[in-house]
Amino acid sequence: MPELRRDPVDGRWVIISTGPHKRRVDFHTNKYDEKGRGKGCPFCPGSESLTPGEILAFRDPGTAPDSPGWRVRVIPNKFPALMVEGELNREGVGYYDKMNGIGAHEIIIESPRHEDVHASLSLKQLEEVFTAYRERIIDLHRDERFKYVMVFKNYGEAAGAGMEHPHSQLIAIPILPKHIIEETNGAKEYYGYKERCIFCDIIQQELEQENRTIARNDEFLAICPWAPKFPFEIWILPRHHDSSYEDSSSEQFAQLAQVVSEVHKRLDAALDRPHYNAVIHTSPFEIQHNDYYHWHMEIMPRITRVAGFEYGTGFYINPVSPEEAAEFLRKAEV
Repeated sequence: MPELRRDPVDGRWVIISTGPHKRRVDFHTNKYDEKGRGKGCPFCPGSESLTPGEILAFRDPGTAPDSPGWRVRVIPNKFPALMVEGELNREGVGYYDKMNGIGAHEIIIESPRHEDVHASLSLKQLEEVFTAYRERIIDLHRDERFKYVMVFKNYGEAAGAGMEHPHSQLIAIPILPKHIIEETNGAKEYYGYKERCIFCDIIQQELEQENRTIARNDEFLAICPWAPKFPFEIWILPRHHDSSYEDSSSEQFAQLAQVVSEVHKRLDAALDRPHYNAVIHTSPFEIQHNDYYHWHMEIMPRITRVAGFEYGTGFYINPVSPEEAAEFLRKAEV
């Protein structure tokens, strides 16, 4: 059983992951069989028996669960960071606090094609991926042990990916991440002072200035944020106030797919398909509907390394200004 331990100084929690569930699958690079499938890949069609049974799938009519014919497939992680079975059992150990590592860890297999990347997925495929995120968040919200669900994607070895086949992950946790607490508290403080959402104000200013804007449509805006931690970091935000990802509609996901596809095509063209991390920040379950926080997606290319100064201070050194990055991406031929 993994364990959650709280740092008594700054309040952050860490997962102490021991036992067989901590194992990872080695990353494989562009090795296909004659049908374009990944050799030995458990995420490819025909290998469904190598994974846990699916929780959710979008399938072609007439196809059976845990068989080929799916377009998007959600499964439990075979080697989860947290375990869904059990009780939290919070306890103190002297000055220290800990609890059982209870949570849910799932994998969203985004396409049956092993060689796909976000830039090559159709808009309909991306829409179904985003819908799968929503459906799983809504379902996990029903478990009273969980306070937050983090959806994330690691692409490439530099970003920590353990499998090449296109996939993303979600982890439901029984505590709020420190970064989410800080972000929501900052947004709430701004709202208390100005009675406006800070993210809505950012969107309005970015639309007026345009020098950090990369892509937009009626529902979403993609920008290089004002103070990015990483070169070519991108935020994608709903243009109208929306505090929780799970409240988004299918119509909105269709437009989100347009912007995400354009962003990835520009990143791939400009930076030769960089490795990256992507995360979705949404309101915690206990404040799902509010006027001060605004869900958004963050994409962070891994083209520089985080080193001692960043770890020691929390300051990030970024050699590319967001204005330069946005202009470079806008000029990319897609």
